[in-house]
Amino acid sequence: MGTNNTLAGKVVLITGAARGIGAETARRLSALGAKVALVGLERELLEATAKECGPEAGAWEADVTDWAALEAAAAGVVARYGRIDVVMANAGIAATGFVRSIDPAAFERTIEINLLGVWRTVRVCLPHLIESRGYCLVVSSLAAISHAPGMAAYAASKAGVDAFADSLRAEVRHLGVDVGTAYFSWIATDMVNSADQHPVFGKMRSRLPGPMGRTYQVSDVGKAVVLGMNRRAAAIHVPGWVGGLKLFRGIVNQLSLPVTAMGAKDADQAALDDIKARGTEASRPVGPGGAAAVLSAPPSASRLGRS
Repeated sequence: MGTNNTLAGKVVLITGAARGIGAETARRLSALGAKVALVGLERELLEATAKECGPEAGAWEADVTDWAALEAAAAGVVARYGRIDVVMANAGIAATGFVRSIDPAAFERTIEINLLGVWRTVRVCLPHLIESRGYCLVVSSLAAISHAPGMAAYAASKAGVDAFADSLRAEVRHLGVDVGTAYFSWIATDMVNSADQHPVFGKMRSRLPGPMGRTYQVSDVGKAVVLGMNRRAAAIHVPGWVGGLKLFRGIVNQLSLPVTAMGAKDADQAALDDIKARGTEASRPVGPGGAAAVLSAPPSASRLGRS
């Protein structure tokens, strides 16, 4: 970015920073001279990622659904660095399953982390962003635009994040805070790679046509996010065609319904068979991040089948 780099010296708090998109973004930001504050689960991995980012980076273990933990993390970041200039509300999980058969706790945990976790992160950090006239980036998804069967919890949570950011953007503009929304397609993270191994939904995704079924690299997201933060962008799209698709979201879902419904018919029965064979494991949040989210869930979410 050369002389256009506005991120050097900025304090950037990133949730879901132990792995995947959060970790990739943190590494790129630290290389530009930003002070990255990594917040998330998986303490050892989180701290290892912080070490990769250099001596100015810090790690704070916190579940984004836990108010007290988030408040403590934000306070720790401010105590160390004196301020927060940028927040990236990135933490998220995915649980695959049809509405009539998915484990209810897995569905609700997805909503709680992906949507309420974003709200809680923003609410806790917003006073600091107002003070610094900073930038807030929330992570939505292509799933907020194109609503596929077997992804109701994920799509609903990401569509909620999209709407939340639109309202927030108008609310804080006069306070000097800019708000951006990131929309990513399938990215080669542990979450997506694990979803691809699911006996039902991996097959469904493998049948997606053309670019809709392609998996994109985490490095592509890291580059785009850093560029977007530097510009305080209102929207970040990876790949770029997601931005075009967003303009026609209503038409996309109407036109795709006959095709997706046809594919869902057999998958619906396959999901029922899978649940019969594996129980709640069949719709447990996918990947290592999903497993960490299950372990951090409060006792009331015990139906997630924690062992």
